[in-house]
Amino acid sequence: MERLAQRLGRDLGAEDISVVPIGGAHAAGNFLRRVGPRGLGLEVAGLCDAREEAHFERALEGAGMGSDLTREDMERLGFYTCVEDLEDELIRCLGVPAVERVLAAEGDLASFRKFQSQPAQLDRPIDAQLRRFMGTRAGRKAKYARVLVDALDLSRIPRPLAGVLGHLRVGGP
Repeated sequence: MERLAQRLGRDLGAEDISVVPIGGAHAAGNFLRRVGPRGLGLEVAGLCDAREEAHFERALEGAGMGSDLTREDMERLGFYTCVEDLEDELIRCLGVPAVERVLAAEGDLASFRKFQSQPAQLDRPIDAQLRRFMGTRAGRKAKYARVLVDALDLSRIPRPLAGVLGHLRVGGP
């Protein structure tokens, strides 16, 4: 989020916006109760993976931010769901050839090719292989989130990322 905001000419610090990891979907409830409307009263927004959406719905409800929330309700609150996960969103926006060029520029294409030849990967589509590869080494997901955002055409920002940044702007949603 921070790198994308920079690329869009935004200074989140100057806007008094902080990007903080919450420690996973299961920590969302505690986080939102602590900082949301019943806690510190801060404006919050975020991303979640599709498989974590139900956790976030319950967390938002438990923090007093609504009840019987739909995905559209969550988006009005500033919480956007990635189709699979952040890596999937970036891979789909960039396309596999562009992601492979990024891997090559980062010196990881040979490692990715070796990874692809593993028996567990042989029947998986290449986009799924790329997503899994990015999660195989500590720090790789964060690294590739940054470099894939750097490779993005800013006219093709993944909807969930654009939604969160649009929600978090000076003056609020």
